[in-house]
Amino acid sequence: MGEDNLFRKMNTELNAEDITMLSPLQLAYIGDAVYELFVRTYLLKKRLSVKELHKSTIKYVKAEAQANIVHILEDVLTEEEQTIVKKGRNAKTNTMPKNANMIDYKYATGFEALIGYLYLMGKDNRIGELFELVSNIEINR
Repeated sequence: MGEDNLFRKMNTELNAEDITMLSPLQLAYIGDAVYELFVRTYLLKKRLSVKELHKSTIKYVKAEAQANIVHILEDVLTEEEQTIVKKGRNAKTNTMPKNANMIDYKYATGFEALIGYLYLMGKDNRIGELFELVSNIEINR
């Protein structure tokens, strides 16, 4: 890509040490947005109506789907990535999921923390590799 990446320019203040000091919930906060943007961009290729796009996006981003995804990806995650998932999964949260069980919600938080961590660390290729695997998982629910 010959162009400068606008999102990369936004993250010039945080170095690797700063990023590792962020709470898992802060990582999940950004990871949620990054993952949803990946999903929405991926689904655009399917030429669906906006209503169908929304319904399909929910299938990928709901806690149950993310929990399933993180379990499927376990074997391909590095030790460092598994540690981030565990920290996210074990983070104390004050919110209760309204459309998910608590276990799925915790694993989904771990997955989002991983995506946020990889994004902030500038590991776009790794996010792409993981998303490639995710896009090949049949999400039916």
